Amino acid sequence: MTTYTTLISAPELRALAASGAPLMVFDCSFDLAQPGAGAQHYLQAHIPGAVYADLDRTLSALHGAPGAHGTITATQADTPASGGRHPLPSREKFATWLRSVGFTNAMQAVVYDRNGSAFCGRLWWMLQWLGHAQVAVLDGGWQAWVADGGAVAQGTETSHFASDFALRPSLRRLATAQDVLAALDQPGQTLIDARAAPRYRGEVEPLDPVAGHIPGALNRPFTDNFGPDGRFKSAAALRAEFEALLAGCDPASVVHHCGSGVTALPNVLAMELAGFEKTTLFAGSWSEWCSDRTRPMARA
Repeated sequence: MTTYTTLISAPELRALAASGAPLMVFDCSFDLAQPGAGAQHYLQAHIPGAVYADLDRTLSALHGAPGAHGTITATQADTPASGGRHPLPSREKFATWLRSVGFTNAMQAVVYDRNGSAFCGRLWWMLQWLGHAQVAVLDGGWQAWVADGGAVAQGTETSHFASDFALRPSLRRLATAQDVLAALDQPGQTLIDARAAPRYRGEVEPLDPVAGHIPGALNRPFTDNFGPDGRFKSAAALRAEFEALLAGCDPASVVHHCGSGVTALPNVLAMELAGFEKTTLFAGSWSEWCSDRTRPMARA
């Protein structure tokens, strides 16, 4: 069976589903302004058999409102694997959810959203973080599926029997705020911020308590990775753009971040499509960094 670890096209997904190969599709649609909208869109229309993966409830540790000094307060018993507005759940906690939906180590996973691939990269990365390599992003997302004539389902899906999904050694590198701070301004670390340029420059800040960016960080908005059709740009185009951005910095030194560790993932995937080796994610991102006012911050 052909396995997919970066992207899969809509025709390839249709063929894979028709082949009867072990497969689970995940709908990661979400809206930061209306957290319940993604689930509603899923119920209205989704790829047949797809499981809904909610950013707040499934792909993040349960978290409450910002506390004193902007600190995010986790409310669940197990310790999250990161800080920030969307803290990563522990590997064990997330594996428990995968078992509950019937996902197995033998399955090919395919993830998508209808938000310009802003959210599905989170699950792509998390599955590899749990040691599962066979996961791919549907190139072009929901829109590409519909445009290709893919079947559409509505409502809820049939429940799956619980599986015995097993954790394996992680295939991903995760940096903490302490790691980033310790390596700040050192040649062994190159920070790339995936937020829109006005947020990076500190001109606006709609989500976090402080505007600005981590000193020394380069800016590449995650939307720069896509063409007008919503699909990722060619490998050659992506490589040329990242090489221009890095301006001689070692690609292996890159640590990606954004506002809360979600929209940084298209940059992670784009670098791999461009032929670079795997890079590191600072999942807590700006929302965790700026929660501690003693950390250095920059604007413009």
